[in-house]
Order: sequence, then C-alpha cells, then structure tokens
Amino acid sequence: MATSSKTEQGPLSVDHQQRPVRGTQSFLDTLARCWRMPSLLGLELLWRWGLGIPVLVLLYWQATKILASVSLAKTGIYQFSLVDTVVAAQILSAATDLLLPPVREVARWLLPLLAVAWALASGLGRSLVLRRYDPSLRRAPWLLVGLQLLRIVMLGSSFALWFVCLHWAAWTSLGGPAPNLVGYFVKAIFLSLGIFCFWAVVSWVFTIAPLLALLEGTGMLASLRASLRFGHGSLRGLRAKLVEINLVLGIVKLALIVLAMVFCATPMPFKEEINGNALYGWWAFVTVFYFAASDFFQVARLAGFIDLWRAVNGDRDRAAIAD
Repeated sequence: MATSSKTEQGPLSVDHQQRPVRGTQSFLDTLARCWRMPSLLGLELLWRWGLGIPVLVLLYWQATKILASVSLAKTGIYQFSLVDTVVAAQILSAATDLLLPPVREVARWLLPLLAVAWALASGLGRSLVLRRYDPSLRRAPWLLVGLQLLRIVMLGSSFALWFVCLHWAAWTSLGGPAPNLVGYFVKAIFLSLGIFCFWAVVSWVFTIAPLLALLEGTGMLASLRASLRFGHGSLRGLRAKLVEINLVLGIVKLALIVLAMVFCATPMPFKEEINGNALYGWWAFVTVFYFAASDFFQVARLAGFIDLWRAVNGDRDRAAIAD
C-alpha cells in the first residue's frame, strides 16, 4: 500500500501524493532555485560572454579591414533615402556587389571557425552549468559539443534555405521590366515565416536531445531519435508542460525587450543633460542587463526540463511499482 510521503526527484522536491506536477507551477520552484544559485548564471555568462566578446572584437576588426579596402562613396550609400524606393534598391544593390567579394573571402574561413568555437564553448560550458544544477547528471561534455555542432549546421542550412527563397522571390518579382515590389515583399514575408516555423520545429529536437542524452545515458543518435519521439507514451504529459513553460518564457522575453526599449528611451526627456558618452554608457548598461536576464531564463528553462523529466519519470516508476 502506497504511503503519503514526499519523494526527492533530483533537484526538485515535489509531493506527488498531494498534487500533480504542473508546468508553470513547478517552474516557479525552478526559478526560485536558480535564483538562489547565482553560480548558474555566472557559469552561463562566463562561457557565453567569454566567447562572445572576442568574437565581436574579431568581427569589428574584419569589418574595418573590409570597409577600408573598398570605396562605398561611388555607390551613393551616403545619400541613401527611402523616398525613392527604386533608387534606394539600386544603391543597396551597388553596395552589396562591392562588399560581397571581400565578405565572401572572410566568411570562408571565419564561419567554420566560429561554428567550431561556439560548439566547443556551448558543449563544455553548458555541461558545467547543468552539472552545477544537478550533480547526478551524466558527465558527457563532448557529446554535448557534437550535438551543438549538429544544431549549428542545421541552423546554417535554414539560413541558406532562407536566402535561396528570398533570391527566388526577388527573381520572380523584380527581374522583369516592371518590378513588383508589393509582390516581392508578400513572398518574402510568407517565405520568412515558413522558414521560421520550420526552424522552430527543428530546433526543438536539437534543444532537448542533449538533455535527454544526459538524463537517459544515451548516445547522439539515440538521443536524437528520442527527441523526435518525445511526447509519446509515458512522456505525453511532459510535452504539454514544456509547451506551457515555453509560451510563458516567450512572453517573458517579449516583456524584457519592451522593458529594455523603455529604459533606453528614458533619458530622452533629459537629452540636454544626458548625451554623448553618458547616453552610450546607459544604453550599454541596458543591453548588458537584457542579455544577462535572457541568459538567466535560458538556464531556468533547461533546469525546468530536468525537474519535470525527473518528476514525470518518478510518477511512472511509482505507478509501475504499484501495479
């Protein structure tokens, strides 16, 4: 006969005899635990910003070299205006034709380098973050590196598909003697939304596959297959809870963007007193705050998945024992 007792399932303690596991309700407990563990955010910022800041410096250096090697004045870019859309399109086309060759040369070695660097930093850094939250997790940092590299390849493929679709839209709408700007923008908007929805579905698989690999002790292919079948069978209820959490976090991130925009605009009534370096410093502070808050909720989302997975599997194991 089952007894009414609290059972510890990983880092989240839930009384399964008193109440079922809820999506956002249990996520509040996860948020509180992450808030009480500032080292989680510290490790996340360490690997993200430890890579991101040098990358920004490298990109700035390469952009400066490219701009110094070409002369954009003859393209008319410094007189760019949207008053005449046809002339504006011609200016952008001329500037693109001038910049594309040197950008392509740099991209040939820089993009693979950044992809490998991001996969290494993300796999090793995320492994430290997750094991700091739950030390009982499997130690497999190189598996996370491989899965992250695969995710980057799929992300790059989606961008390539997006550019191909935009090229097709431009060719079919603007290539004739009478360019149809309205038709081009309609095609571009719907194709962009389609690619975005495609990536939202695909990225879900590559987001949960590393977590399933750590929780279930599987390899790369097995974790990918498990993520494709995720939400069926005994884990059907877990998918609904995660969708609920993701919707809430989407609203939270939207609120963060609005809040950052409001904070950036607050000095405008005092532009006589706050301007120049002081204004740029304030904008930099707001930007850093936004990225730090966004990273915190990203860590909490991963921790929430771990907690819910353990809670749901704990319910399944207890049901199997009772049967």
